[in-house]
Parts: sequence; structure tokens; C-alpha cells
Amino acid sequence: MHYRELGDSGVEVSEVGFGAWVVGTDWWGDRSEQQAIDMVRHALDRGITYFDTGDVYGHGDSEELVGKALAEHRDEVTLATKIGYDFYDNPQAGHGELPKELTPEYLREALDRSLDRLGTDHVEFLQLHNANVDEVTPEVRDVLREFKADGRAEAIGWALGPSIGWLAEGDAAIEDDVFDAVQTVFNLLEQDPGMHFLETVRELDSDTSILARVPHSSGLLNEQVTPETELGDDDHRSHRPTEWYETGWEKVEALRFLERDGDRTMGQAAIRWLLHNDEVASVTPTFRTTADIDEWAEASEVPPLSAQEYDRVQELYASNFEIDRFDGMDALRTSVDGEDIEAAGLDKRAASY
Repeated sequence: MHYRELGDSGVEVSEVGFGAWVVGTDWWGDRSEQQAIDMVRHALDRGITYFDTGDVYGHGDSEELVGKALAEHRDEVTLATKIGYDFYDNPQAGHGELPKELTPEYLREALDRSLDRLGTDHVEFLQLHNANVDEVTPEVRDVLREFKADGRAEAIGWALGPSIGWLAEGDAAIEDDVFDAVQTVFNLLEQDPGMHFLETVRELDSDTSILARVPHSSGLLNEQVTPETELGDDDHRSHRPTEWYETGWEKVEALRFLERDGDRTMGQAAIRWLLHNDEVASVTPTFRTTADIDEWAEASEVPPLSAQEYDRVQELYASNFEIDRFDGMDALRTSVDGEDIEAAGLDKRAASY
């Protein structure tokens, strides 16, 4: 495993991280508490030291499980969590979005509760969870600086929800020195908003890091969703239209050149494509099994993409992989009503979460 720094914060993250939304919730399969703890510890054994959770995942359950699993290894890991949703006073309705609360008073209380569940007095990385740009006021920025000053958080980030709002939010984070990193959906098949933020970082010569989630495009690039897969109603990926999967499978076939027999799988290549960019500090796949952890943790070590391979991917993406059929996703492609995307001259992509 190799490691990178979040911005210029001094906080180190493993190139492959553990997205702890898979523990403490049943959105990616049901598992017992011990099974969840075993998964976290197995990831640590494979060199993964960056563990990314959030207070809303299982309404605190994910934080508690991560804290319990890593209690004896606290000095070996980088703990990250997210705050901003008020689940304390609002019931969860399916996979719907909860009301947000970003007053300084609420954020202080939310962080204290998160630290208590994690069993620690600080986190290395604290993120605002899906905050809209107009919610991150000067007062909010001041309280984030307060968290850094008093040691409760070593680095600060903004975790974006592409189907909720992203362009103005990510650009604001990159332009503001209080934020060390931006987390967003980013993968071979859904390159916006990630590519936009890479361009912003480079144009501004910013130190802001990018954290990539959903690197396998909801099961396509790791081939866990194939034409034979039947997604249950309780699987969050079942909200995507059939056309999206059908065009996606064609795109995967066009990317077969990235595989190297015995040296690099498609799932590993998807992660290596992201790590080709130095600004991408870590990639957090959705681990469902220890076999997933074994394969994808090795992505940090497998051969990187050559310049020719990377350029070929970009050529395919620019031509929509030479597919001219509708993929059924327009209704899900929004960002602050789409106005900020249109103003940037982008077509609306990335609706994962």
C-alpha cells in the first residue's frame, strides 16, 4: 500500500480507503456486528489506514462499529467522519435525504457526539456532509477553523452529493483555504464532477486533494453487476434505469484493454485510473466482502496505467464510447437545479451516491 497527503494538512491517507457506509447500514448487504468489525480489521491488515464514516450512516451505528474495531489500533489509522444531517430529530424515510443542520451550535454538538461514538478525542479528517454552497456561511467556516485550532479535527473536507449539488460546492471548497479535500463520485464512466475539480485545482494551483468514491460505477467496473444480476428492491442501485446498465456493459467491454492477465483486473484498473492523477489522495471502493478488500487493496501496487492507456480512456469517454443511445439518466442528473452545470458548459452527469 502507498500513501498520500490530504492537501498540505500533514494528514496521511492510504491510496485505497475503507468507506464505512457499508457497515452499520443494510444498503450494501446485511451483516452482523462481528462480521462488520472483522471486515474493518481485515482492511487494516491489508494496509488500508484511511477509514471514512459519517454520523448519519446507520444513525451512528457505523461510527460505533468503526470505533470498536479500531480501538486498539487508534494510532495506526486516519479516521474520517462527516456531519451536517440532523438525524437526531428526523426519522429516516427509505434512502431519502434527511434535513440538514449547519448552525455552529449544531455542528459542535454533532462532532462531540461523533467523537463519543468513535471512542476518540479527535478525528484526523472531518467533512461537511452534502452541504449546499449557501449553507456554508462565514460562521460555519469559523467553527471549522475552531475544530482545527482545538485539535478535534486535523483536516477539513467537503463531501459532495452529485445528485444534490456539487459544482459550486466543490469549487468553493477548492478556493477556500479552510478545506483540505473534496470528496466526490468519480470513476471511469462518470468523470464529471471529478475532472472539473481536477481542472479547478490545477488552474488555481491549489493544494486541495480529491477523494474519489464509487470508483466502480455502482458495480459495473468491478463486474459485480452483470446482465445476469437481479437487483433487489432494497438494493440502492436498483433506482438506476435498465438503459444505464445496458450502455454501461458496452462501455466495460470497450475498456478491456486495461486488464492485464494476472497483473491487473478491471476492478483494480478502475482504481489505478483515478490514482493516475496526483491530486487524488485516496479512493474508497464499496467493499462487500473480504475478497473485495484483498483485490482492491492491491490496486495500490499493481502496474499503473501507461500514458497511452490513460489517453485512450479519455478518447473513449469524449466520444461516449461511440454509443449514441439514451441511457435513461437525465432525470437523475441535477446539481442545484442544474444551473451551475449549465453555466460551466457541462452536460449533466454523475448521479451516484
